[in-house]
Amino acid sequence: MKKYYLLAIIALVLTIMPAQAAIYMVGNTPFGDWNPAAGVEMTDGGNGIYTHTANISGTVWFVFSDGLDSDWNVFNANYRYGPASSSSVDVAVGNTYTTGKNNNNHAYKFNGEGKNYTFTFDLNQLTFSISEYQEPVVPDPTDYGIGDVNCDGEINISDVTSVIEIVLGSSANYDIMKLADVNFDKEVNISDVTALISIILGDTITYPVKEGYDYVWDDDALPEVHLEISLSEWNRLLQLYDANSFTTQYVMGSINFTKDGETTIIDSVGIRLKGNTSRRRPEGWNGQMHQRDNTDWHHAHFGVNLRKYVDDDAHTIQGVRKLHLKWFKDDPAYVREVFCFELFRRAGVWTAIRDNYCRLWIHVEGDSKEAYYGVYGLLEPIDKRFLTDRKSRFGASNGYLWKCRNGAAGLNNPNGDIWYDDDTDDRHAYTLETQTEEFDTARVQLLDFMNKLNTLNDNEFYTWIQQVTDVDLLLKTYAVNVAVGMWDDYWNNANNYYIYFNSKHLHNYKFFFIPYDYDNTLGTSLRCGVQDDAGRQNPLNWGNDNNRLIARILKFNDFKAIYVKHLKFLVATGNAMMDRQTAQSRIRKWQQKIDAYIDNDTGEDTFIEDKPASWGNHGEYNLLKNNSDNFFTVKAAAINALP
Repeated sequence: MKKYYLLAIIALVLTIMPAQAAIYMVGNTPFGDWNPAAGVEMTDGGNGIYTHTANISGTVWFVFSDGLDSDWNVFNANYRYGPASSSSVDVAVGNTYTTGKNNNNHAYKFNGEGKNYTFTFDLNQLTFSISEYQEPVVPDPTDYGIGDVNCDGEINISDVTSVIEIVLGSSANYDIMKLADVNFDKEVNISDVTALISIILGDTITYPVKEGYDYVWDDDALPEVHLEISLSEWNRLLQLYDANSFTTQYVMGSINFTKDGETTIIDSVGIRLKGNTSRRRPEGWNGQMHQRDNTDWHHAHFGVNLRKYVDDDAHTIQGVRKLHLKWFKDDPAYVREVFCFELFRRAGVWTAIRDNYCRLWIHVEGDSKEAYYGVYGLLEPIDKRFLTDRKSRFGASNGYLWKCRNGAAGLNNPNGDIWYDDDTDDRHAYTLETQTEEFDTARVQLLDFMNKLNTLNDNEFYTWIQQVTDVDLLLKTYAVNVAVGMWDDYWNNANNYYIYFNSKHLHNYKFFFIPYDYDNTLGTSLRCGVQDDAGRQNPLNWGNDNNRLIARILKFNDFKAIYVKHLKFLVATGNAMMDRQTAQSRIRKWQQKIDAYIDNDTGEDTFIEDKPASWGNHGEYNLLKNNSDNFFTVKAAAINALP
């Protein structure tokens, strides 16, 4: 019986969904033309209210219309709402005017001062008004709960209507889709309509329990990570750094991971330093050993391998074996990498890592208290477990994973520095991270890939690249890369990415590009490669075309169109990707989440600032202001200028 009742409600909602009308503004520029068929359609705000915003400088004339026709007399007789007087009527900001369907040649006259003005037409009352444009306050879906799809603070029949519209094909952004996925199956369909009606009838929402990777990288939490290290092991870590600042050697310690009141304690874990140019000695200066209770702490990146010394299930956090703890070097805003990897996920780039915030403490055995290192990034390592977690999408998890870096990984030099992870401190342009015992086979495969990439003629390349990779996914990945201003990347600087071949066969495989290391973004710019301004740089001329993968793909008009489409989708208003307003909303929430915890015992990076890295060449960029130097505004202009 309940099933039929639900279906009846759905049918009723579909029946009462209102039909859409259309209202146009017709007049001289910017209202189309006095040719009645060239009017500008107003935005339907519902309930008979229509708006249009335009920049007006000088005098303009206009009327309203509920239809368009090339015949002037028909237009006047049937469609036109204008003044009833025998001459043009002056109108001004702040007043409300009554109009009507009038068959005459007169119009409303308005004098603008070079500002943006919003014209509001009420079809029910036949009135209109003019106001100076005010940027709308868009409801932030992340402020609302599952089921409140229209973000009005209530769950009711209007939300059912909204879900039905989505099911029927209406577009909805990433955040709205999350609210509409009432049954948590990662799809929006008729089952969500049924579930939502059940909630309205009194049922409660049962949220899924977060486990495994979803437990560790939980956007709603701020985990606490406590590392405990003996004095001898801590001093050994300092000595390893002094001998080679790029050391990858581990020391032994323990970890206490606390989230939402639950604590996991694991002994005998491996702890090491990480990073490239951001490598730091975590205490004191060269040659100094630990200074007990008078310690000169420094921010540094750490890697924690929970199974380094004991390989069993107890040495995991719900199956997670490794953690990457990254300080916010050169990111005074504390958001750049978090924003970028979250944007990859929003855009559907499933090859991107998980990333979240955490708080970090380090205690050296014997010290009177642990040192608070402050807010860190908690990043998912790219390794065998990363592949296994996404096996269904990669197709296989036992292929060859390569780390590519050092500004020398352009996929264009078969004689380049190619090696495997041999547990030493050596740094190579291409390092095989998995199946290292099969290095010779993996190397031959990589060289064959490079050879085809660089030597096939255009027709051969066009066919081959579609056989070996998902071109749409690759171009979507690179669209995000360019949109966030990642200049220290593959195309421009032959750096900071992973590649994965999902088969060991020399030719029969799928190739995946995995984005990596996104702290130098969102306005942190540097003169490098062809780059001088990561905000304004032409997205079609992003890098050195000798790094040929992206450059060759974009030579083909159909591929270029896909790339430009993805770029424009990212910056378009309403998609909740990186248009300025929704990007700023997410950034402010992240900063509010961590602001009280920034101050720390290193005395470094102790407050949040809206600026890029100090060493960059465009220090004027900001993220949270609405001015001409706002990175999101600048980037949107550069992208929207593309043909």
